[in-house]
Amino acid sequence: MTRGSAEPSDADIITAAQRDPERFADLFDRHYRDIHRYVDRRLGADAADDIAAETFLIAFRRRAVFDTAHASARPWLYGIATRLISRHRRDELRRYKAMARMHTTGVVESHESSVTSAVDAASFGLSPALARLRHGDRDVLLLVALAELSYPEVAEALGIAYGTVCSRLSRARKQVRAALRASGHDEEDDDRG
Repeated sequence: MTRGSAEPSDADIITAAQRDPERFADLFDRHYRDIHRYVDRRLGADAADDIAAETFLIAFRRRAVFDTAHASARPWLYGIATRLISRHRRDELRRYKAMARMHTTGVVESHESSVTSAVDAASFGLSPALARLRHGDRDVLLLVALAELSYPEVAEALGIAYGTVCSRLSRARKQVRAALRASGHDEEDDDRG
């Protein structure tokens, strides 16, 4: 257990799961909902159950290679999920294009977080812009916006340099802002980072 912490860190759980595989259920319980929500937002509910479950299956099988120097497994899990999503890139693009054709507003499911409300692609015209982004730029943008990962966590999740995260995010934000301006949605810039 980590000093001063009331509950074990993810690294503690993964280490314990080396000896007692049932302990991995604690990691699943801690992160499954967030991983599922992230996949659902990117690919829809149909794919979310399978991909979220596969994320944890892969993590369980690879628990011996997890770097326990990192207390949190969030970036590692989001990295696995993002790589699995990449196998469904055509589905994701199709989803954004379909959402772009819809002209409905105010479609926010009750379980969605405030981030989803702010980034509701159908309402704010983001779908066409997201569909046009390079997949690496889209992955970085959505890990920051939907998964609320920090820049270092995104770098860890995707196995890329911190500077690459910054440049991809900057490029994605510029493209999204330009698309929003072109579609008549002038939103103020929100460059938190």
